This record gives sequence, structure tokens and C-alpha cells, in this order.
Amino acid sequence: MFQGTGSSVGKSVLVAGIARALTRRGLAVRPFKPQNMSNNAAVTHDGGEIGRAQALQARACGVVPTVDMNPVLLKPQSETGSQLVVCGKVQGTVRAREYQDVKKALMPEVLGAFRRLAADADIVLIEGAGSASEVNLRANDIANMGFAEAANVNVVLIGDIDRGGVIASLVGTKAVLTDADAARIKGFIVNRMRGDASLFSAGMAVIADQTGWSPLGLVTHLARVGDLPAEDASDLTASANVSDGLRIVVPHLPTIANFDDLDPLKSDPGVSLDIIPPGRPLPICDLVILPGSKATISDLRAFREQGWDIDLKAHVRRGGRVLGICGGYQMLGRTIEDPDGIEGPCGMTEGLGLLDVDTVLTKDKRLTEVRGMLLPEGVAMSGYEIHIGRTTGPDCDRPFADLEGQPDGAVSANGQVWGTYLHGLLSVGKARAALLTRLGVPVNPLEDQEERVEAALDEWADHLETCLDLDALLSLAQPV
Repeated sequence: MFQGTGSSVGKSVLVAGIARALTRRGLAVRPFKPQNMSNNAAVTHDGGEIGRAQALQARACGVVPTVDMNPVLLKPQSETGSQLVVCGKVQGTVRAREYQDVKKALMPEVLGAFRRLAADADIVLIEGAGSASEVNLRANDIANMGFAEAANVNVVLIGDIDRGGVIASLVGTKAVLTDADAARIKGFIVNRMRGDASLFSAGMAVIADQTGWSPLGLVTHLARVGDLPAEDASDLTASANVSDGLRIVVPHLPTIANFDDLDPLKSDPGVSLDIIPPGRPLPICDLVILPGSKATISDLRAFREQGWDIDLKAHVRRGGRVLGICGGYQMLGRTIEDPDGIEGPCGMTEGLGLLDVDTVLTKDKRLTEVRGMLLPEGVAMSGYEIHIGRTTGPDCDRPFADLEGQPDGAVSANGQVWGTYLHGLLSVGKARAALLTRLGVPVNPLEDQEERVEAALDEWADHLETCLDLDALLSLAQPV
């Protein structure tokens, strides 16, 4: 099990790279994360949803993702509450304090999923969540040491040197853990070293001396990791790229979801991707993308509070284009109705009015992988749907796409505003090129995002082979 000294120390991508490296050795590897908190979700082949990080790790293993790989998923809807997904299905909404009491009842589901995975694998790579040092949450824990104890697995602790204080964070974790939990940690990895790695050899020795844990590797920075999907929305500010060509702008919404939809634009030549944080107006650009949202109505409210609704309408008056994906599509319509109080108090909210459509939020959730074609170009595309709500109206008579014989989305009468429920639509190079060509600059067919991700996983695995003692890691595995 890989745990971290804190959030965003690189656990997810390290597990993905190790998974690819071990899979190439001929092992049957499976990823597992008992509890994840993320609005980046993937649709599984068995009809559920899990964190997209586990879907990436499954890809690294060469297997299809299943709900067993992430049995508990929390999707934040506010600062204090999250949607609870158990074994791929929505179970309701829980507040942070309430969840501390709910966790105990979830342990059997978590252990059951883990044992099913282990039964078909040579090795399961388990990813913890947040920080191993959160001893205030140790009671009924299912994400870190509580799970490690229940499943009787050894732990490797990961620290991030790039954020500073890595010696204190690793040694400090040992200091606050109980003796039993600290003894379960057998080794440590220091991640994201920039510059001369030899400068930290003494630091590795200090950590080993202070903790008694084995140093398993110092992972140096690899730029190619940027081609792998990020799990945390905080990484979006670092994902923007700049060029002198087409300029695409994305407002950073409070509960932005499935933002890896934007990844294919990050490396495209001739495209400048600008993620706009709160406090900045939407600049003049060629295309504004309204991304997915976990809480459409509250994100729409935040959008207006920033004055971005005024900026967006000015953009359209100048002839600019707009693409709304999933929750962003719903925001572009005339109204959003929530008759069952799914996102808050029952009622109706006025949308941005750039598409002549209306949305009704419904309790049933659509989770499916789909293929189809972009209209009117007829270019093949694929992706997935993961949403609640039905959208209807006159602009739906001009669908954005045909998905397996069914119309999807809507296009405004002037052709400038597009809405779709299809996530992943930009991943297919030819479809992405067709959309960018609509902006007035002919674009040749582009590389599929899947090819980029595969190449990045291979290069990352090669890199980890040189940085980590993978044989020592394998020796820490225990039968279950």
C-alpha cells in the first residue's frame, strides 16, 4: 500500500507508473484505492463510476476498469458535503462530520472489493488517500492505516520534496503514528526531485536513520508526466500552455468535474489554453469552454458572481464560439429545474440563455461509454456520459453529435454555441481537429490523446525503473 505524507504528493501517478513497469514484467497487476475524493470520475465497463486516477492505473495494467478498483468515491458538492458513491452507485449525500460515522459500515464493502481483485491478480497496488498522519481521523479509517490494518498489508510512505520540508514530513509522520501503525510502514519514497539527485543522498540517509524505514528510491522530475491526467483541480493552473495560435479559455469553476476533458488541448501545437481563476475576467479569445460540474446550479451562481456571464455574452457578440460540456451545457440553456432538491433547495434557476434549451435534474444517473460522430462533419468520436438531468428544447433539433444513432446536445441558431453531454470528445484527434477548424484556422488531424497517454506511461515506467528499487518493493508484498 502506498500512502502519502499529504495530498498531491504524486501517489496516483507513481502507482500508475509502477503498475506499468510490473505489468511489463509479466505480472497480473491490479490497482485499488479504498476511498477516493474526486470529481474526476470514470465510467466502468460494469456500469458504475470510479475515480479517473484508478481508470488510468487500470490502463497502466492493461485491464479494463471495474468498480472494485475504487469501492468508495466521495464527490465534493460543497465545502462540507459530498455525494457518496459505493461500488459504483450513488448512495446519497453525506456531510463531512456524518461521514465519520458512516465509514465503519463501509469497511466490509471495501474489503470485499479488495479480495475480489486480489483473487485474480499476482499483486494489487493499493493507493491511500490524503495524509497518513491524519491521526484525528484514524478511528473507523478505511482509506489509510485503518485499511492497511484490516487487510494486513505493508505500507510504503511517499513524500514530495518539491513542496519543501520532505524530511520533516516523513519523520514527522513516524512521530505522530501509533507504534503499531508506524511498524506497518516498511519503506519510503521521495518524489519529484528537481536538479542533482546526489544533493539529497544525505537527506535519504537522515530519513532512514530517524524512521528505521528502508529508502526505496528518489524519483526525479520527468516532464512527460504532464501528459498523464491530473486528479486534483489545483493542478489545472499548471496545465495551461501558451502559443500564438488559437486561444481557448476555461473558467475555473468551484466544483469543476472531469477536467481531463481539457488535457488533449495542453500539448496541441497552435493552441493556447488559459484556465481563468476567480478574480480575473474572461479574456478575448476564440473559444470559451464551460467544463463539467459536480454542482451545476451553485457553479452557475459562482460564474455570475465573477461577472463571467457578462464576459461570455460579450464574447458571443464579438463572434466568439462557446462549448459547454455536461454541466457546462446545462448552464448555457434558459433554465435548470431541480424539482427533487438534488443539488439543494427545490426550484428553478435561470441559465445563461445562450442555448434555447431547458434542463430538468433527475435522480437517475446516466453512466455509459458511447461512440458516434461529430455533426455536421461526420467525424468519428467516442467518450462517455456521466450526468443527471434531461435537456430539451428547440436547439436540440440541431444536435451537436450523433451517438449510436441518437442525437446528442444542441447548437444555437447562429452556430456559435455548442452543448454536449459527451465527455472525452476532444481525445480523438480527428474530432478535435474538426472542432478547432471551425474557429477559422484549418487544423490537420491531430494525435489521439490515448496515444499520448500510452507513450507517457511507458516513458514514466522506464524512468521509475531507474529511480526505484522495484525488486525491494515486490519483496514487501504479502499474500492475502
